[in-house]
Amino acid sequence: MGDDRIVEIVKGRGVHLPWDEIDTDRIIPARYLRCVTFDDLREGLFRDDRFGADGAELSHPLNDVRFQGASVLVAGRNFGCGSSREHAPQVLLRSGFRVVVAESFAEIFFGNSLTIGLCCVSVSRDDRVRLGAALDGGEQGEIKVDLRNRVIFWDSASAPLTLPDSARQAWLVGKWDPLQALTDNSDLTTQTWERLPYRRWLYGGVNNGDSQ
Repeated sequence: MGDDRIVEIVKGRGVHLPWDEIDTDRIIPARYLRCVTFDDLREGLFRDDRFGADGAELSHPLNDVRFQGASVLVAGRNFGCGSSREHAPQVLLRSGFRVVVAESFAEIFFGNSLTIGLCCVSVSRDDRVRLGAALDGGEQGEIKVDLRNRVIFWDSASAPLTLPDSARQAWLVGKWDPLQALTDNSDLTTQTWERLPYRRWLYGGVNNGDSQ
């Protein structure tokens, strides 16, 4: 696969959401799931947390001008719990986030994030509190997530990070996108299809013009 899919280090500004159990309905409310494509999801990002019923802006870290343009989201435990909607990681990615740092993740959310290029890494509660306090204080130093060495850096501090070995390896070798893996191996896919004994019955007994 191409080098553009290999990820070893991700850098960016951070924003802290100091809550546990942030579920997918908070990340993007269910009414936004009616979309045909993911292209215009950004409007729904934490919509009901950020805006009142009348559309008025509420106090929320994502509405704070200090954190505009953040690409690293920091949160508490069990991030992405609730329904398995793939719109949740999609709206984060399409809103500019490249990494979510949390104490832990819901399993399905983690898997959905990995396959679209949104990196998820875990830190201990104490380290998340330290990092969050730095961000809450308005410090705008760059956060660096080093996947190869399993360390996150900010300001003059650092902390170990964890993620499953399979996910880490997928990032380091650029094999996190299953759809890309299929297109990169389209010849092998075709060869496998041609070997299937039942293929000719899938289209009324005709396959590639062969009615045998």
